[in-house]
Amino acid sequence: MPPARKRPRAYDPARTRAAVLAQYGNVRAAVRGLTPEQLALPTRLGEWSVQELVAHVGMALTAVDRLLGEPEPVRHDGRLLDWPFAIAADADAIAGTARRLAAEHPDLDAHLAEVERRFTERLDTHPASRLLPTSAGALPLADYVVTRTVELVVHTDDLNAAVPGLDVPYDRQALAAATRLLADALAVKAPGGSTEVRIPPYAVVQCVEGPRHTRGTPPNVVETEPLTWVRLATGRLTWKDALDAAKVRASGERADLGALLPLLS
Repeated sequence: MPPARKRPRAYDPARTRAAVLAQYGNVRAAVRGLTPEQLALPTRLGEWSVQELVAHVGMALTAVDRLLGEPEPVRHDGRLLDWPFAIAADADAIAGTARRLAAEHPDLDAHLAEVERRFTERLDTHPASRLLPTSAGALPLADYVVTRTVELVVHTDDLNAAVPGLDVPYDRQALAAATRLLADALAVKAPGGSTEVRIPPYAVVQCVEGPRHTRGTPPNVVETEPLTWVRLATGRLTWKDALDAAKVRASGERADLGALLPLLS
């Protein structure tokens, strides 16, 4: 008899909204005082400057506004866990929009403030069940807002890497949601029960085909901390580099996740 299908993880819409706004607020507060020289610094995102990256952070919220402006799909045919694998198709358009916004809004703080105002207004006037036409199919608004935690946590890390001493803090709930979504996506990409991936204190998932572990110490274990996991899942850090730097502990013949990462590309 096949194992029971695991129920998808549930996210509380109010807590997700609060996490998104908290992380967005952390970024706004940190970048408000950046100098022109700091805004011109390069980032690890190809040709993007810090100024373009900050403009892109605003896009994490304006995407909700844009999708709510589209006709509502007739049926719910997408899955939250498909979102990480679907966003690569939008990469070129996203980069072009970020550059345009950076050029059009020299006062980035005013722009980010207006984006936040519009985002909260839209959430206040639409039910969590309202369907959005996303690249992963039609998703409820509440599910799509969960994906915003990934965008904000990832780009907070990008900003911290680009600007020495910036040290934008990570909201605990935003980091938790981003970690869990990306961990669950790994289990979708590599279904199975032979390997246990632990990302304390936020997530534990079973994945990879092979003998299913039922009791005692799993024979194949991967363990890391949340930010390292986010970097691995999004291609900011390679599996080999993480192992070499002792940022990941992996034991067992099925504990090599190198061929499965990154999840986002």
